[in-house]
Amino acid sequence: MRVLIIDDDKPFNQGISFFLKSQGMTVDSAYSGEDGSALARLYDYDIIILDLMLPDVPGYEILKYLRASGVDTPVLILSGVLLVTKKIECFGYGADDYVTKPCDKNELSARIQAIVRRSRGHAHSIIRVGQMEINLGTKVVTVGGKTLHLTSKEYALVELLCLRRGMTISKEQFLNHLYGGIDEPEMKIIDVFLCKIRRKIEKLSGGEQYIQTVWGRGYILKAENEDRRSA
Repeated sequence: MRVLIIDDDKPFNQGISFFLKSQGMTVDSAYSGEDGSALARLYDYDIIILDLMLPDVPGYEILKYLRASGVDTPVLILSGVLLVTKKIECFGYGADDYVTKPCDKNELSARIQAIVRRSRGHAHSIIRVGQMEINLGTKVVTVGGKTLHLTSKEYALVELLCLRRGMTISKEQFLNHLYGGIDEPEMKIIDVFLCKIRRKIEKLSGGEQYIQTVWGRGYILKAENEDRRSA
């Protein structure tokens, strides 16, 4: 899961970033509205955490601008502004949630996961594809009831595929999700990661495979017999 935090309070921004990274999320930080809106348009985030009191542009103006620009990434307002009228106004501009400062970090993490799940069409924290189940809350993946042992980066790829099940994800998107444009390795590393994940799944599933290659475009997650059922 990739998160963008737009908040000019550097200690607060860095503290939330450190905590979310400890939860297995990839986090980018911006300290001004201009930088934040540029990142939000440039990269593919799962959610944006936005403060209202920014030094250059009010947060609600950033929200309006992003929505007008066609950026539909979920936005969680995290602000010290307590006015109910301001909360209602932000929801009207396209915010998905509003949390006031100070906030409990565990509650914030839970809200982020819930918003991202709903934005991808998943009402529950467990996503099932054939014999495979991924619990987005505990970050545990099982196949046929047995734990699929994954590295942190392998889990991040499986999580992204599950959240966007049925959608083709390019290698560029995978790289961006894992490394955030910083010290990115060669693109072939994605093939290596997914090859390892496929072998692990096949070993537990009795040969079934759910990660399919879309030649020239990327990878997609679906059950082996899904196309036949929908035909």
